[in-house]
Amino acid sequence: MDNIEVRTVQTRREKNLFLTFPWRIYRGDPLWVPPLLSERKKVIDPNKGKFFEDGYAELFIARKNGRPVGTIVCGEDQSATRSRAFGECLIGFFECVNDYAVAKALLDRATAWAREHNLVRLLGTYNLDREDSRGILIEGRDRPAAVYCGYNPPYYQTFLERYGFTKFDEDGLAYAVELDLNKTEIQHLMRLAEKIRQRKQNITVRGANLKDIDSEIDRILELQNRGLAHFPNFTPYTRASIEALVLPMLDVIDPELVLFAEVDGKPAGWFPAVPNLNEIFIHLNGLRYPWNYLRLIKYSRYKPKSIAIKSVVVPPEYWDTGVGVLLFDEMARRAVAKGYTWADMSMTGEYNTDTWPLAHRMGATIYKRYRFYEKPLASAQNN
Repeated sequence: MDNIEVRTVQTRREKNLFLTFPWRIYRGDPLWVPPLLSERKKVIDPNKGKFFEDGYAELFIARKNGRPVGTIVCGEDQSATRSRAFGECLIGFFECVNDYAVAKALLDRATAWAREHNLVRLLGTYNLDREDSRGILIEGRDRPAAVYCGYNPPYYQTFLERYGFTKFDEDGLAYAVELDLNKTEIQHLMRLAEKIRQRKQNITVRGANLKDIDSEIDRILELQNRGLAHFPNFTPYTRASIEALVLPMLDVIDPELVLFAEVDGKPAGWFPAVPNLNEIFIHLNGLRYPWNYLRLIKYSRYKPKSIAIKSVVVPPEYWDTGVGVLLFDEMARRAVAKGYTWADMSMTGEYNTDTWPLAHRMGATIYKRYRFYEKPLASAQNN
């Protein structure tokens, strides 16, 4: 009889095994983008990972007959617990071989861990960062994921749902937008933007000021929390969560593509784009071995053809002012001028009535769908 054990990651060797396990799942898969191991090591390090500034987590490896067959992390975001008055077990780094018994053993351990810490439900997936690999990919396997988006085999969805997980909140959608200023849709957007500029000259759009990054992060934090608070199940962002999103990208972002809108000098919107570095990372094998750095040298001058846009935030009081239209128009103009040919826009809630009309104006199409899952512990049953 097969013996499956799930144990806590403790040693340096076990941490390395935990981080490199995905290579066993995705070997030979042309759509998988290996994560940079150096960055993943920081994420799981309690002394460096932003999640641990206001949270705690534990890593687990599953072994079957002594061989590693799966991984999972369980954590609690204590800032979210304080805002909701109840705690949730956040699961991430979920990887396993195509064997439901392994998935069940991992999720059983997550259930036990959650109960040990008096948490009310399992929620996931994301990798100790609410913007990193959020959700399970359920549609869209025709091209690699953009930065910050995840990828997984189809059977992960089957395993979670078989265990009793159900859809939580909205699916996250990834839109693809062809950046061609001659397209009918973008031409229409540009004409509308020009009318707004003539009518409302108190609205300005500017790029980011990286020389004053602390103040810019303060603005982003304010805009994210004001602009998204109306969504059900919204968890306020902390400064640490914004820093986890922004700081790792400072060396590669183009400040002219990180847009802020202001109305009468006050923050009224945020629309950031970063180069889609997954076009490069897909060739680097996560810099797992020293010889992979030779490929880094080869691709160091490669310019991605796409940008990735991870947020468009306009607080409710500015929804009817044209701020969103001006942000989209300015982004299209600037991105095209810099040679980008398409844009990834993710992760947008499927019922987001703010983003879709603007994306539609640019001719956007949905090319990936991600699902976030929950399982209340009160309804746990034998699986």
